[in-house]
Formats: sequence, C-alpha cells, structure tokens
Amino acid sequence: MAATTTRLRGTEGAGALGTVQYWFACFFAAGWTGIVCAGLGVQFIGWDYPCPLCVIQRMFMLLAALGAGVVVRRGMTGGVSGRDYMMGWGLSLVACIGGGFTAWRQTMLHILPGDEGYGSPVLGLHMYVWAWILFMASVVAIGIVMALAHLTADHAIPTSGAYSRAGQAVLWFVGLIIAVNLVAVFFEEGFHWFLPDDPARYEFFYQVGILG
Repeated sequence: MAATTTRLRGTEGAGALGTVQYWFACFFAAGWTGIVCAGLGVQFIGWDYPCPLCVIQRMFMLLAALGAGVVVRRGMTGGVSGRDYMMGWGLSLVACIGGGFTAWRQTMLHILPGDEGYGSPVLGLHMYVWAWILFMASVVAIGIVMALAHLTADHAIPTSGAYSRAGQAVLWFVGLIIAVNLVAVFFEEGFHWFLPDDPARYEFFYQVGILG
C-alpha cells in the first residue's frame, strides 16, 4: 500500500512536468515555424530572395519544428513515452545542429571586412547570424529537456480543451508553412535542378511566360 501511494504521488508530480514539456513542445514548434514565416515575410514584402543556404536553413528550422511536433502529437493522445521524447527531441537536435552549421557557413562567407553580407540586416544583424544564434540556443534548450525526459515520460497529459486545440493549431500551422515554403522555393527555382547562388527573380513565372 505504501509503495502504491509513493508511486501515485510520483506520477502526479511528474505529470505536471509532462504537461509543462507538452506546452514547451508546442511553443518550440510554433516558434521555429514563426521564424520561417518571418523569413517569408522578408522575401515577399521586402523582395529579398533567399539563397540556397537560406533555403537550407529554413528546411532545418521546419525539421526542428517537426521534431517537437512528434512530442505534441503524442501528447495529444494522453501521454508521451521516453522513446517518443527521445525520437522527437533527437530529431529537433539533429536539425538544430545541421541548421547551426549551415548558418555558420553562410556567416563565414561574409565575415571579411567590407563585405556587406547577403540580404538586409534585421536589428543590426543579418538573418543567417540570427539563425545561428537561435539554433545554438535551441541546442542548449533541447539538451536540458532531454536531460529531464526521465521525469516527464509515461505520464498523463490532458487530452481535451485548450491542450487539444493548441496541439491541433500548432500541427496545422507547421504543415501550412511547410506547404507555403515549398511553393515559394518552387517559384524561385522553377524547373531548374539547382537554385542560383544569388537569385534575382522567380524563375517559374519567366519559364511559363507569365513574366518576360
């Protein structure tokens, strides 16, 4: 009886931590997707065409969001196992490391004095520098979350009300922006196999004769 009581008390405390991690996964997925939205806004409003390295960074950002999306989706079923946590956050970790390297690579290409960099600065820094900072911060955050996964796994998470609606909204948001980004890249690349190093127009509209 005492052992059962102890186990139940542990479950209640860990369940609260599991709920916190569920909300963190929602925030993480929506946050990275929102950053991609900001990039799309700069692209379409400021007419700042993303280069191949920019596109790769967006892909890693969305992959990081999908990793957190695994945790969100499993949490919507009422509980997340340790295996689900490791798979979801592990995917996000790989994405953030890959994205961080890509952002670092682009930063190094424009590190020499007098190089104005690619694209327009945002709050004093170019977008690929901001991307590197955010990728590295996410690596630290994921490390902390994974270190605490043994406290949050296999415990009940509410499946109704705000929990379910938030999870669905996040997953739909990620899916929508993936589709929008895919179309945006296709319009910029057209029917070519590769995106130009310094794109200056949406090739698709020129190839089909809409623009010329």
